[in-house]
Amino acid sequence: MADVAVIGAGALGMAGARRLAQGGASVTVYEREPRAGGLTAGFKVGANWLDKFYHHLFRTDRRMIGLFDELGLGDRLQWGKPPTAVLRNGQIHPLAGPVEVLKFSPLSPLARIRLGAAIAALKVIPDPERFEGQTAARWLQRWMGQEAYEVVWEPQLRGKFGAEAERIGMPWFWARIHDRTPQLGYPRGGFQVLYDALAADLEAGGSTLQTGTAVESIARRGDKLILTTPHGDQPFDAVLCSLPTRLFLRITTDLPDSYVPQFSQTGDHISAHCLILELDRKLQDAYWVSVADPGYPFVALVEHTNWMPASDYGGSHLVYLGNYLPPDHELFGMSDEDVLERFLPHLSRVNPAFDRSWVKAAHVFQAPYAQPIVGVGYRESLPPHRTPLPGLWLANMGHVYPHDRGQNYSAILGEEVADRILAELPA
Repeated sequence: MADVAVIGAGALGMAGARRLAQGGASVTVYEREPRAGGLTAGFKVGANWLDKFYHHLFRTDRRMIGLFDELGLGDRLQWGKPPTAVLRNGQIHPLAGPVEVLKFSPLSPLARIRLGAAIAALKVIPDPERFEGQTAARWLQRWMGQEAYEVVWEPQLRGKFGAEAERIGMPWFWARIHDRTPQLGYPRGGFQVLYDALAADLEAGGSTLQTGTAVESIARRGDKLILTTPHGDQPFDAVLCSLPTRLFLRITTDLPDSYVPQFSQTGDHISAHCLILELDRKLQDAYWVSVADPGYPFVALVEHTNWMPASDYGGSHLVYLGNYLPPDHELFGMSDEDVLERFLPHLSRVNPAFDRSWVKAAHVFQAPYAQPIVGVGYRESLPPHRTPLPGLWLANMGHVYPHDRGQNYSAILGEEVADRILAELPA
């Protein structure tokens, strides 16, 4: 039986590990965090898990839906159309479908029609090949118009990618529109229940999950790949690494001299920063609010309990205040109390009645490799899954391009690369 290691226990790593184990490999999964889940891992609020960063599924996320079913968790998925909106000119405007687009008052009637028509076109265009070589900013200005671009899309692109906004590739934006559905799905109890079930499924089949264990180096020695952790060295016949490319290059030795500089720029990411508030009452009525007004210290306001019931979380009303920022942004060096002091005054702009006494608890989470910077030509800059070291494979969220970094496409990729590894292992 071949020994295979998987580095990282997010959607890609766990789905890949499960496929490898089903194929007969002896699998060991290494995860530096205390639980499986990656960016989808949760923490306890009341009796249930809450994701550290906001997540949901779309109806098009068929592989993730399938995993819930295969693990006996399908009945946990709750589907609905929670209200989504844009904060513009100090008002929260619903913007979840064709009717809301036509009623979107921050735009002129003609701009609304152009916005709706372009969104409809992106929905029916089957693949993004025609968009290669184009930036999202230029395409949106040309086809949706300058007004819709400046009011709706430019604030969102700048909020997510900052100074890199104007060089983001149009294929990525196509996927953001094309892949999404009005219906959203969320598991009662949080996504952590799925990753805990995946972990239990692996361990029941004889695989090993080593949480709280960072891989410090990967090297090739003879016919084995050697992983070094704080617990020592371990040899493997094959390794599936799901770390960001920049981290992979940092810990892997014996790579050819030309390989590292060729792919080092592929590893550029935006970092995520998220403040979660537990309130004693509702803040506002929408589930998801994209912030298109200037001056806010966050780009998304997600009131989770405007979809899932507050009773699931001990009666707390849960509000995510999310940001995408460069890794050296000052917020990452602030204490939780300083973050609160910066963020809370702006909630009175959302709801004039808001008072700090509403806050029961607050939680701050950070992720340094949250969003790849997907510029024009990004696909050509990705390293191949098969690395120069025999038996060592690389697959991470950057490889799901043009799709966004969702769990569904990561799980699909993890299984596809696992199948390739199995095909090359000795019988």
